[in-house]
Amino acid sequence: MNELLKLFMAFARIGAFTFGGGYAMLPMLQKEVVEKNHWATEDEIMDYFAIGQCTPGIIAVNTATFVGYKTKGIPGAIAATLGMIAPSIIIITVIAAFLKNFADLPIVKHAFNGIRACVCVLILNAVTKLAQKSVVDKACLGICVVVLLLSLFSPLSPALIIILAGAAGVLFKRTGIAGGGK
Repeated sequence: MNELLKLFMAFARIGAFTFGGGYAMLPMLQKEVVEKNHWATEDEIMDYFAIGQCTPGIIAVNTATFVGYKTKGIPGAIAATLGMIAPSIIIITVIAAFLKNFADLPIVKHAFNGIRACVCVLILNAVTKLAQKSVVDKACLGICVVVLLLSLFSPLSPALIIILAGAAGVLFKRTGIAGGGK
């Protein structure tokens, strides 16, 4: 199969069969990109997730773009990105046309409650996998705890917290506080 079509189809499957946004897609992205197609390594996909989170846009779309670009340059980036967004556009269009008529039905409300619960578990799974690969020493654990506390209990912008965490990582590495890691 043509590699561009393969990129498009892989990301279209991810886009079509995951609910809950970028974080819920992370386990499928990891499985499809790293394990099945070997388009990226574990470390590369984690870097793509991190950069995708820091750049404007949806993390899953940004990650698809990075993977597509790494695999086949600009045409690959376009194919992967279109694959990721095409199912959402189609699904949202269909839902918008019909949901207004069904949104108040108890079965629809219960279905969305079930989907939300599932998405929470998928996000927790993604966070667990990322933490196992990202928290590699005591300095990283300290940064992780501080970032968690800041994000939960301070009014600081997530963008500022990311910049501060990155600066702390660089500072810790340069001063020798951070041990292992990348």
